[in-house]
Amino acid sequence: MIVAAHQPHFLPWLGYLDKLAKADLFVIMDDLQYEAQNYQNRQRIVVDEHELWLTVPLVRGGQHERICDKQIDHGGNAKQHWQRRIWLTLEQAYRRAPYFAAYRAELEDVFSRWWTSLLALDLHMLDLARRWFGITTPIVRSSTLGLEGAKTDRLIDLCRKVGARAYLSGGGGSTTYLDPERIGRAGIGLIWQQFTHPTYPQVAPGFVPRLGFIDLLCNAGGASRDLLFDRSHPMRLAA
Repeated sequence: MIVAAHQPHFLPWLGYLDKLAKADLFVIMDDLQYEAQNYQNRQRIVVDEHELWLTVPLVRGGQHERICDKQIDHGGNAKQHWQRRIWLTLEQAYRRAPYFAAYRAELEDVFSRWWTSLLALDLHMLDLARRWFGITTPIVRSSTLGLEGAKTDRLIDLCRKVGARAYLSGGGGSTTYLDPERIGRAGIGLIWQQFTHPTYPQVAPGFVPRLGFIDLLCNAGGASRDLLFDRSHPMRLAA
């Protein structure tokens, strides 16, 4: 079994979904320390040819607060409320996109609900993405596994507790802290994700990669799954 893991993201980008789909089990690392200025509560979209951040405001907590403990801040007046602001921005960004209408009702429902937990919101958005892209990989939260250690030791413990023979790693920050030799000595295979971002017509001229997954859906509709998955996306074994 191949396992992959990542912190929860708000509106994950396509590379996140690619890694999720390639794994036999995906672990949401919800008990890691929350990282400000990361993607756990924000994502980029393009509005009228300008890149903008959609940000979920959070209650200020302690320095070592975990992701699963983060609460959403509902301060401010109704006209400036974060849910209303995000939804109106999405409408402005995708009102001319050919397939926005197909996803509009469910997206509007997300930003009509009352959310208190950032994790609950992120998991809901991920569930929508899994359904719309037809991703069936099961998901487990790391906070339910009682993982021990940090960095490489934590990933080795994760693999052992879920019975994985191989760990699928992205090519981002994990390259700086994973120790391939120690993982190999633990009897676990290490696979590096190889992802080529698809290109597709966007509402704005040109092409901007690494946006939230809804950008592909609103612009390509039913062809989105084929654009993301029905291409050669190899996985490279660590040397």
